Amino acid sequence: MFLRSLVGRNRPFVEASVRLHQAGRIPPNAYVIDLDALEANTRHLTAEAHRLGLKVYAMSKQLGRAAAALDAITAGGADGYVAVDMDCARPIVAGGHKLGNLGHLVQIARSETAEAARLSPEYWTIFSRSKAIDASRAVARQGRTQQVLLRVWNDGDIFYPGHEGGFNLDELPAAIEFVDGLDGLHFAGLTTFPALLYDAATGKVATTPNVDTLARGVETARSVLGAGSEIEVNAPGTTSTTVLELLAGVGATQVEPGHGLTGTTPLHAVEELPEQPAVLYLTEIAHVHQGVPLCFGGGFYVDPVFDPYDAQVLLAAGPEDVSSDPVPLDMPNPAGIDYYARLHPPGNRSVTEGDTVICAFRVQAFVTRAKVVGISGAASGSPSVAGVWNVLGEPVPGFGE
Repeated sequence: MFLRSLVGRNRPFVEASVRLHQAGRIPPNAYVIDLDALEANTRHLTAEAHRLGLKVYAMSKQLGRAAAALDAITAGGADGYVAVDMDCARPIVAGGHKLGNLGHLVQIARSETAEAARLSPEYWTIFSRSKAIDASRAVARQGRTQQVLLRVWNDGDIFYPGHEGGFNLDELPAAIEFVDGLDGLHFAGLTTFPALLYDAATGKVATTPNVDTLARGVETARSVLGAGSEIEVNAPGTTSTTVLELLAGVGATQVEPGHGLTGTTPLHAVEELPEQPAVLYLTEIAHVHQGVPLCFGGGFYVDPVFDPYDAQVLLAAGPEDVSSDPVPLDMPNPAGIDYYARLHPPGNRSVTEGDTVICAFRVQAFVTRAKVVGISGAASGSPSVAGVWNVLGEPVPGFGE
């Protein structure tokens, strides 16, 4: 989906990835990150966000919580991070970064609330009264006050299947009073997901009905707390520099870019946006069976935000092969396990075990068994591996310099 953009706009990164893989410094089945591009993308987005009065909490799940990625995003000026779950929160805090929002999209399990409270998130998103009580008990034991965001919804709002949850708009006044009446909790604002979605028919990003619910929720909150009350509005989804003005215009105060920082939102697939492509999936030819080459899998999770499409990959024995024509690849069926994927090069194309395979799709490292690799210096022609991590953010020894 992003292969043409990747090679056209960040060819040195692709060549560096091939060179480092062929030198044995990058393992197969790895999401490789251009750390310099990631930092530059973050710097550009946060500058525009701050101009518009928006806080930037970067999403970490796509990049597997790798320490070098977190460091690059922080260096780029992000205000903190959103942890989609506790497995995101732990490496964020362990790395010395600010935990901006915890509990959205995944609520905190009762058994983990004490640990969550110790991580001191700036905001804690709550979907129900029961979860508010759990958070209150955990925070109160620390003798501090926790700012809380409530997810709000109304009839007609859009959720991805299995993402539903929150307080109905009609019950919001009572929910605010309930939360503010609990020890250690303070109602700070509202959130939803998704606030924006890409429309394939128009090729544009537009607000969802959820945004109107957020606006009505803010009015409701001010009717409870007072007309001049400051209400945080967290509005994640399909966030890149291009849509920041739209989000600020509908009242958002917090944004949560993820794919926007790696140049892989749906809009990046059809337009050249300010963010440079900064991530790829790298693997290698494992073996050839009856003339069909198969590459190692493990990270072939394709974000279903797109309709199914024919995948094309680069097949390279060295950096010079980045200029070669893409090769069709059978994306593994999501109903099975992606031990391997089959390639279909033309009959005159030489293929050898160990050849590099470069893919460009929307990565979601945290739901795979891939490694995450950070490289720096690609643009300068002196690339090096900053480290290799598993999807929990734990270092993987044996690679790099």
